[in-house]
Amino acid sequence: MTTLLKRTAPVVTADRYENRLLVILFLAFGFVFFDRQALAFLAPYMDDDFGLSNSQLGVLSGVLALTWALAGMFAGSLSDRLGRRKPILIAAVLLFSLFSSASGLMTGFVGLLAARALMGTAEGAVLPMSQSLMVEASRESRRGLNMGLLQGSSAGLLGGIVAPVVVVWMADSFGWRTAFFVTIVPGLIVAGLIAKFVLERPPLARREETVPEKAPKVPVKDVLRLRNVVICMLIAPCYLTWFVTMITFTPKYLTDEKDWGSGTMSAVMTCLGVAWVLWGFATPGISDRIGRRKALIGFTAVAVCCPIAVVYVDSPVLLGTLMILTYTGLGCFTLFMATIPAETVPRAALATALGVIMGVGELAGGFLGPLVAGRASDIWGLQAAMFIAAGGAALVVALSFGLRETAPAVLRRRGVEV
Repeated sequence: MTTLLKRTAPVVTADRYENRLLVILFLAFGFVFFDRQALAFLAPYMDDDFGLSNSQLGVLSGVLALTWALAGMFAGSLSDRLGRRKPILIAAVLLFSLFSSASGLMTGFVGLLAARALMGTAEGAVLPMSQSLMVEASRESRRGLNMGLLQGSSAGLLGGIVAPVVVVWMADSFGWRTAFFVTIVPGLIVAGLIAKFVLERPPLARREETVPEKAPKVPVKDVLRLRNVVICMLIAPCYLTWFVTMITFTPKYLTDEKDWGSGTMSAVMTCLGVAWVLWGFATPGISDRIGRRKALIGFTAVAVCCPIAVVYVDSPVLLGTLMILTYTGLGCFTLFMATIPAETVPRAALATALGVIMGVGELAGGFLGPLVAGRASDIWGLQAAMFIAAGGAALVVALSFGLRETAPAVLRRRGVEV
């Protein structure tokens, strides 16, 4: 019987499982942002039915960030208490797909607001669960790269490149409601892949390299006293303000202020997606070698220029090119929201730390940022939103100087034992 079991049981090597997990979680978080981005691209089409003001568009974006924040903090804490991540991740993927599709059924602003709130509740659990699983399965030399591909490039490919093309095409061909309805299909597929192929703990070889089998519990208050965790919590709302404000108001800015058609707007927004994919893995990959702190400071300084270019560049081709070159901030998200905390806190508190940092960022930046930007845009014009976004990135540069380096390769070069 033992021989038979050895012959029939599938053997998954640590390296093979690492790559397989990366592909599955890449798809999971990518479709989260496909759904999240859909509203921004469909807003011009929804005006006939809803007549959305800039303030209302900001509220719709903000309420998703609010529930995302609360769900992320709750899910991270629950996961660390239960010692389980896979069931929470499966439930989150199924629910956010269902709630995203429900947006297409709504006939008024209040109903749409409720659907977006429920969608954020489900989506908030995906990132802390995914990154917690990924960090344990990753080789040390690929930790930053893997986490960057999972969080940055996935969102860029599916949310920044595929979403504007597919969503705008579907809205033009079949109506904006249909564009929401189809979002349930990829979610069901990804949930099935997670259930079948994802392990609660990585294979034994990788487990022995990264974490002990039983890690002691760490009080949340001790985690919140760590310098890097505190600074990452301050960086998060500033960077979320930069990001959410840009993705919420740039499509409307291009169509309303610059008078560009939906096709041109879609093409320019796709350039953001290209940059998102490239910098999503390049920035954390570079940080594996030059250090997290130096990469975060340098790439964020470049990101300040992106919303400013939206205001002052009138050529679609030139603006698209500049967006690819300056939309570097999405690669930085992995650093302050996942990699630096993962290299700072013990495993037993990892999901909690990731959930808190993401939650604070979404609450203060993702929720309040677009509300303030929407109100400011109604008063002073949509360019106000772009300047608010630039200001958020500028604050990140200043805060990043206070971080302590965590990249293993850099610490070893300095003679620090890792």
